[in-house]
Amino acid sequence: MKFIKRFKFILTFWKFIPFLKDFFLTKQVPLSKKVLGVSLLLVYIFFPFDLIPDFLSVLGVLDDLVIATFILDRMIKIAPDSLKEKHGLIIR
Repeated sequence: MKFIKRFKFILTFWKFIPFLKDFFLTKQVPLSKKVLGVSLLLVYIFFPFDLIPDFLSVLGVLDDLVIATFILDRMIKIAPDSLKEKHGLIIR
């Protein structure tokens, strides 16, 4: 079931751009959580280790997508409920 949710998440990633904008611009999210979000993104971008090399076609890109969805999922979890509700991200 979790795999289906992550796959659906990957297909709708573009919808999360307004959430990310609000996450970093709102005063509801403490600075420490914003720094954590930026740190996770920077570590992902600059970390030279790949679980599966990108030259292995689909599998190489798939591990990057899984890591990106994991990071965004963590950012959603630490966001305040009001921000989640605004963007329809409350999972019941």
